[in-house]
Amino acid sequence: MNEKGWNKVSLEQVFSPRAVAVVGASASGAMSFAGMVLAALKDAGFPAIYPVNPKYDEVGGLPCYPSIRAVPGPVDHVVVNIPAEAAPALLDDCAAKGVRSVHFFTAGFGESGEAQRAALEKSMLEKARAGGFRIIGPNCVGLFVPRFKLVNVSGAPLDPGPIAFLSQSGGHAENIPTESAARGLRFSKVVSYGNALDVDEIELLEYLAGDPETEVIAAYIEGVRDGRRFLTALGDAAARKPVVVYKGGRTEAGQRAAAGHTASMTSSVAVFESLCRQLGTIQVENLDELIDVLVALRFAVPRPKAGGVAIMGAGGGPSVLASDEMEKAGLHMPPFSPEVQGELKRLLPIAGSIFGNPLDTPNMATPEAICSAVGVLAKVPEVDIIFYHLGFHPIGRWGFDRFASPSFLEPVVDAFDRVRREEGKSVILALRPSMEPGGLREFLATQQAFVKAGFPVFHSLHQGAKAMARLLEWGRQHSQGR
Repeated sequence: MNEKGWNKVSLEQVFSPRAVAVVGASASGAMSFAGMVLAALKDAGFPAIYPVNPKYDEVGGLPCYPSIRAVPGPVDHVVVNIPAEAAPALLDDCAAKGVRSVHFFTAGFGESGEAQRAALEKSMLEKARAGGFRIIGPNCVGLFVPRFKLVNVSGAPLDPGPIAFLSQSGGHAENIPTESAARGLRFSKVVSYGNALDVDEIELLEYLAGDPETEVIAAYIEGVRDGRRFLTALGDAAARKPVVVYKGGRTEAGQRAAAGHTASMTSSVAVFESLCRQLGTIQVENLDELIDVLVALRFAVPRPKAGGVAIMGAGGGPSVLASDEMEKAGLHMPPFSPEVQGELKRLLPIAGSIFGNPLDTPNMATPEAICSAVGVLAKVPEVDIIFYHLGFHPIGRWGFDRFASPSFLEPVVDAFDRVRREEGKSVILALRPSMEPGGLREFLATQQAFVKAGFPVFHSLHQGAKAMARLLEWGRQHSQGR
């Protein structure tokens, strides 16, 4: 059946399966991808899981079936971890079973550069069209949809959120939800699409632009095959929602790696970035920055407009560092008026203090000083971002658990929340992780309290300044209609 006459399964159907078959699961393969998916689905409480392997009667405590056709109930989604050569026969079974989507973790297709394997991919697509189902991949980790407990790795949070992430890389698609969880990020859908034989970044962008469960779209893209359609889809999505893009293959070596990774046709990085900028996307340089920008988008509320920053923290050297990082990122630090400085001097110790912007006092790691200072700075008209930092000092080095104690956290969180609600100012935190085990435990508890209260936490002054600068530039672009 040709493309025009194909009764296409929608992505909405793909993202809402009730029964999953895992082909290639084995009794001895707990560390295989199929074994990990099977374990993750069980841990998540997915309703209907069917291991498929003719060698076994049982896998992971579940009945195992010799083929897709032998599964007694309906199957919506199939996860495949078998050799590429076995794909055609499997797809015939999927068509006969009436599945909606087939995800191939299996590699060794077009990305290999071999004509015979590229032809195998083409025949797979023809079978999908004729059989009325979709293909995710091949050469990817597939789908993570928390609302339906569809998972591909254990440990990712199952409470849904408003961020969607589409990624040509399987590793990035697995890592982003887990590595960002402690910073408060949650996801509606995460899609690793690999070689993009069928479902590609264009269709995903078109879908996510209208998805009511998605408020922010993030993307890791190595290259695209249809540049014109991609730009149309990206532009439409960016006009409706924040879109954060990390372009992989930014160097000559990276482009070679991308070509071997997903058979992706990479374009000129300069041209790609220029076009994305014109469309109003937020571009980042690495995955850490992608997480930082998503944190800023989600939790820097109200979203700042002018970029006037007031810095408050402990330590002269760290305060100088904070000032440098803000200015280098393009943020503005308005000086405090004599009246504001006088009010601060009335409330805070004068010895060893700096009352300009930044504000640095010896006791700025105590709740009393923090609460007093933030109340004053929140009323400065030129300030719409208040940045609290501990500079070079990792939480836990000299905190002795006080930063994780309720006597510190409760009044500070309450004061920051009051400023956010009553004064309409964004409060940002830079908390440096400790590398010492006890200190790290304290840091994680402190971070958790601020994240639970909905504040953006960054792990360095540099990261926080850069993310906020990206957010402000994006806001300016969209307020001016790009």
